[in-house]
Amino acid sequence: MTMKKPLIIIKDVRKEFIVEKKPNVVALDGVDLEIEKNEFVCVVGPSGCGKTTLLNIIAGLETFDSGSVTMHGEDIIGPGPERGVIFQQYALFPWMTVRKNIEYGLKFITKADGSRYTKEEKRALAEHYIKMVNLTGFEDSYPKALSGGMKQRVAIARGYALNSEVLLMDEPFGALDAQTRAQLQEDLLRTWESEKKTIFFITHDVDEAVLLSSRVVIMSARPGQIKEIVPVDLPYPRTQATKMESEFIKIKNYIWDTVYRMYLEIPK
Repeated sequence: MTMKKPLIIIKDVRKEFIVEKKPNVVALDGVDLEIEKNEFVCVVGPSGCGKTTLLNIIAGLETFDSGSVTMHGEDIIGPGPERGVIFQQYALFPWMTVRKNIEYGLKFITKADGSRYTKEEKRALAEHYIKMVNLTGFEDSYPKALSGGMKQRVAIARGYALNSEVLLMDEPFGALDAQTRAQLQEDLLRTWESEKKTIFFITHDVDEAVLLSSRVVIMSARPGQIKEIVPVDLPYPRTQATKMESEFIKIKNYIWDTVYRMYLEIPK
């Protein structure tokens, strides 16, 4: 029986940044990671450990100095519609309505049969994902009229509407208040369970990482390396109430302890 290959394979990746009149900064060194299809992977680690750099490399937005990064066995050499990116900043077009923001990217991609989306198909897709992220009634609103949480819902809906196989999310809830963040975490889990995308999610919040993911990748301080990968063997669906379960608390405390010990080792 042939074993399925992981969707994304990162092998021995090294990334240096050139700093004028100073030694190069090694952001990543010897990073190895495999991501399975439909998996939800969260990455935590100290500030400056290269989490976002790694995400940008997978997105094709950043080059690297050595190693390899592949998807479906093909080298990732630049951005592609199969990899959608959702940033902490919402990156919405302020002159477009919610619906138009979601529809916009569809003009640049084709369907599975190679044909373009019609106006009616774009609208139908936008309506579907507007409903999915609980923004029904705000289709014709502009970003300036939306709260931060609503703007991020639009960004998530846009990512799903593009039908990207992988969603790369860089602290998408980091700037939100605790109540809005909790609601969006549950919305994202519900959407992921129904749509089954592959999600690579950067966060500083250990509780968030354990609640959302099937595995938590712990990165060390610079140069960024993978310190440990912790499986999260908690059943889905999960809600905020999952945080009260003993197994959740056990996993969370273990990750916190690992990250904190790394923090103590950083030269002050």
